[in-house]
Amino acid sequence: MKRPVAARPRTYLRKPVVADAEEFAERVRASEHLAPWAFPPDDVGGFRQWLTRGERPDNELYLVCVRAGDAIAGFVNLNGIQRGAVQRASAGWAAFAPHAGQGHLGDGLSMVLEVAFTQLRLHRIEADIQPGNGRSRALARRCGLRLEGFSPRLLLIDGDWRDHERWAVDAQTWRATTRATAAGFGRDGGGRRG
Repeated sequence: MKRPVAARPRTYLRKPVVADAEEFAERVRASEHLAPWAFPPDDVGGFRQWLTRGERPDNELYLVCVRAGDAIAGFVNLNGIQRGAVQRASAGWAAFAPHAGQGHLGDGLSMVLEVAFTQLRLHRIEADIQPGNGRSRALARRCGLRLEGFSPRLLLIDGDWRDHERWAVDAQTWRATTRATAAGFGRDGGGRRG
């Protein structure tokens, strides 16, 4: 593992560095399933711009990596972090081929929520998801976010203003869910993951 921020048995989370540019861009180019939902940087220059954005205090960028081999399986961002009375951020994510659909992104988002609520001490994480993006909607639900609203023509993506659903979880709900899940694991020795 390369300097993990958090880890699970099969997956770990780490901060991106300049040396990740080629692998990241290659993974994006190999991930045709991302369109029309997300358009992360697919070249070294774009990756470096993305990395620079992550240096600002209102953004946190994380790579989701596979422990076996350290491959980049995707990313989770916390964007537009607000402090003061709000203490919130907007999450964005994507899984890369060939690791999409294998649970790594779910682990990654769960770890980012833990970091957001315990280390960054945020109160609320939101995610804007296009209604047709069933995989992201299911991931949000599995990780404890709930559907709160609908915003027509919210974000400009690939030249079009796209409708989005607003999903969110706050720190208190996350803590209660985490405690309940942990208690379930303790009682039967195995537990279930959503």
